Amino acid sequence: MIVIGNTVLSDDIAEKHFVCDLTRCKGACCVEGDLGAPLTQEELPILDAIADKVRPFMSEAGRLALAAQGGYLKDYEGDYSTSTVNGKECVYAVYDANAVLKCAIEQAHAAGQIDFPKPISCHLYPIRISEYDQYVALNYHQWDICAPACELGRQFRVPVYTFLKTPLIRRFGADWYAQLEAKVKAMEA
Repeated sequence: MIVIGNTVLSDDIAEKHFVCDLTRCKGACCVEGDLGAPLTQEELPILDAIADKVRPFMSEAGRLALAAQGGYLKDYEGDYSTSTVNGKECVYAVYDANAVLKCAIEQAHAAGQIDFPKPISCHLYPIRISEYDQYVALNYHQWDICAPACELGRQFRVPVYTFLKTPLIRRFGADWYAQLEAKVKAMEA
């Protein structure tokens, strides 16, 4: 366990390896599962505000689902997630020419249309965050659809926390990330 301020990280984040391999998984994480991508309360008004700028990057099915459901739904536990197309892929998922799912939000961001890169749960995957009263837990989520990413990560020897440097800094800050790197180095010594 790694502790930085009020965050508690599983050792797997430092010990496991991971590099997304979209050529093999085809973006299955945008389709698989019971719900869309988990969202924070802060992201809900952002999704509302960027909808018109993201819409041109979406699939026709995604645009229809967005019009019918909105960009997010509240589940039975009171948590929010992105809407889905027919209970399958995320409403923002769009297939490219190679049948790989991409994120319309991320494409709009890359095109300079919006400042929001994508939901933090997507950006941080395979790390899942659970917030409690006294602390925030970060856990490595193992999923069989990510086996190619684990293989590629081992091949290139890229730990999860290194692969996710940018989103970890986005969520927790550069100073926090520097502390994480120092703690990992101390664990390895």
